[in-house]
Amino acid sequence: MLSRSETRFYSDLSPRFDDTFLSLKAIARQPAAMVRETRKVVALARKFNAEVVRPAALPLDRRMQEDPAHLPWEFVRTANEWGLYTLWFPKLFGGKGYNLLSIAPFLEEIASECLAMANLIGVHYLGFGVAVSSWNTGLINRLCRDTIEGEKTGKPCLISLALTEPGAGTDVEETDLMDKGRVTCHAKKVEGGYVVSGTKVFISNGHLSHWHMLIAYENLDKPSAGTVMLAVETGTPGFSFGRMEKKMGQKGCPASELRFDNCFIPDSQIMINTDQARSLKRTPRETNMQIIDYYFSASRAAVGAFGIGAARGAFNAARDYAASASVGGERLIDREWVQSMLSEMYKNVVLGRLAYNEANYATAMHGMFKMIQQKHLFYLTKLTPKIIFDKIIQPLLDNPRLLRLVRKFNFDMQSDREIAVTSGLASLAKFAGTDAGIKNCHMALELMGHAGLRHDMRAEKCLRDAKLLQIYEGTNQLNRLNLFKCLIADDASTVRVFEERRADA
Repeated sequence: MLSRSETRFYSDLSPRFDDTFLSLKAIARQPAAMVRETRKVVALARKFNAEVVRPAALPLDRRMQEDPAHLPWEFVRTANEWGLYTLWFPKLFGGKGYNLLSIAPFLEEIASECLAMANLIGVHYLGFGVAVSSWNTGLINRLCRDTIEGEKTGKPCLISLALTEPGAGTDVEETDLMDKGRVTCHAKKVEGGYVVSGTKVFISNGHLSHWHMLIAYENLDKPSAGTVMLAVETGTPGFSFGRMEKKMGQKGCPASELRFDNCFIPDSQIMINTDQARSLKRTPRETNMQIIDYYFSASRAAVGAFGIGAARGAFNAARDYAASASVGGERLIDREWVQSMLSEMYKNVVLGRLAYNEANYATAMHGMFKMIQQKHLFYLTKLTPKIIFDKIIQPLLDNPRLLRLVRKFNFDMQSDREIAVTSGLASLAKFAGTDAGIKNCHMALELMGHAGLRHDMRAEKCLRDAKLLQIYEGTNQLNRLNLFKCLIADDASTVRVFEERRADA
């Protein structure tokens, strides 16, 4: 056996060892009640699939093919009635307070039946996650309370993220690329707020959402150092909806164009801006990248879960077909080559699930979920009566001192290494899970032959839906580069990442 000093020495020779054992560390640090809670959430997802998603998935896909401008309000209202838009809001903000790690397996379950419907739920929590990444407790509370009120009244109040621009897609997801893209959504500082002009495109749930987390730029020549996050309400003068994209897949979830024409956003709806970022220990540009990593570390792991949902959907379709189809009087599933294919598809599901779970553990211990998932706070919020939060805690959420304290804990106390681990593993989970989804869809179609092309067999829809996963939340190419930057080349100063090659190089 090695002595303690020898263990430290040999561990130091392999500093990346800890990067892939987050789940092992989490055993002691994370609340044990999360396991029971996650089982409960998965059971809820399966019930929702059986009663709502599976019966409606194909009809909604056909309806969108016939009428691309149709908005799936019926599904959104049903999800709202089931309480799915407040399930993961912390009790501090009036929500049901389910642990944030459980959202990924929930979304995997829904995605195994329909990725579009999974996105109609998941994108709402992307918008919420972006709001949380600003740590503006007062505004976060306002958004959550509006959503809760919408649940009570039967008028859904969803949250979207308005990030992508016509001339800058993936560019806006990395500060090293941001200044090279054609960023045009300008936020001009005026007395009492900002005036915003510009266009956002491919905004999932745009037409369905009441609140929009808008990412705009104070300086279009140097957007990486002048980013502002604003909360914009539908109906605000100067804000309007443009076209809905005609997509190949995930048709049931609208991808919207949002237009801002001298749209005034008051100071009370500033999530975070450059002036506020200057109070933190990092530069505004570094804080901008930290915030981007905050919300993408959570959302990219969730997209990895979407991908595994697609992989499961394809696996289920192929397995069911193989069990019912016969060739030469013998069932396909009794043939070894079919068994080998199904085993390979099953492997893709399991490995992808391990990847997104590991990324979520990183976020729980080092990223966005850190404060909420701490054991003592987790159990305290479970045991504290709701009236305490509503009457005593809620009035404190607008206190400037609380805002500074919360931001110091979540921004200044997060190390560069912790940022790298959460961001890198999230990128790995994203491209591993979504590539696995595409791989299983291709294998399902190969196994099923011409039957796989029939709409009612679900495999071809699964492939159309899955392809989009490789593009949003950063293309898989960008996520591979981000993994390299965070976990492979982070200590190699001679390696350039996200830099253009000079013409004379």
